[in-house]
Amino acid sequence: MTAPPRPAARQRRPSASLPPRAKQFLGAVCRIVAFYAIWWVALVVLGAFAVLIVGRKAIDPRDVLFQWISLASVLVATWVMLRRIDKLSWGEVGLDPAAASLPILIRGAALGGLTIGAASLLLLSTHMLRIDPTGPGDWWGQAGHSTILLLPAGFFEELFIRGYAFAILRRTAGWKMALIITSIVFGLLHVSNPGADAESILAVIVAGFFLGTVFLVTRSLYAAGAAHFAWNWVMSGALHIAVSGIPSSDPNYRVVDSGPDWLTGGPWGPEGGLAAVGAMFVVLFYLFGRYMRRMEWKA
Repeated sequence: MTAPPRPAARQRRPSASLPPRAKQFLGAVCRIVAFYAIWWVALVVLGAFAVLIVGRKAIDPRDVLFQWISLASVLVATWVMLRRIDKLSWGEVGLDPAAASLPILIRGAALGGLTIGAASLLLLSTHMLRIDPTGPGDWWGQAGHSTILLLPAGFFEELFIRGYAFAILRRTAGWKMALIITSIVFGLLHVSNPGADAESILAVIVAGFFLGTVFLVTRSLYAAGAAHFAWNWVMSGALHIAVSGIPSSDPNYRVVDSGPDWLTGGPWGPEGGLAAVGAMFVVLFYLFGRYMRRMEWKA
């Protein structure tokens, strides 16, 4: 007897799967979204505890405590995603112990403070800015307040933009694309600041390239944070002038603009004008020319 014929085997259709690059990109997006979601939850939880202890001033963005809560929340999100989920070292985001050495911190602070300081001095020497006397006040008290307010604020923004998200973009798309994307986002995050316009936002985007380049050259987020802090402190603590459109206290004197806004930054402060943008480009050309190879930070 002959065996009955076997039914023809069904041909398997190839499963629809994403290309490897697409999977990698999607994974990066999911990780970055998770990072910001964890940050938001941490901010809400820490803010709620602070409100119970000291009242609603703890969630006032102008309050010193809120700045430190913001910094703590982004540190929590960085620790969860970097160390617990991805199992990566702190060096991936420039937060390893070697990156916090004193020479690196001084170098970062000098790059930030001297760049905006040089632009401001140029404007003062050409009478585009002038110093006006104000009522007597506590200069040292204001300088101290600027320090404890701007220190966490600067480091928060660096961790928020050029920390974990920058590292994931760098590993996925390379350092150049990470620098471009984070700099644009950094500028757009300032759209809601008082007096923001196209020129000031473009200037902040250039500042994003400036700070991102400091980070890549030093491989230290501490250095980028020091540059960010020093930049803001020179304007607020030393010059008593607006920082990104936010007015500063002005005991004893204040610096006001007396030139065209496109050059001095106008109400936004010097960082929004062409003088500061030109100073940043000078430093950027120097850093790229001398340290280009160091920026090739392999994942």
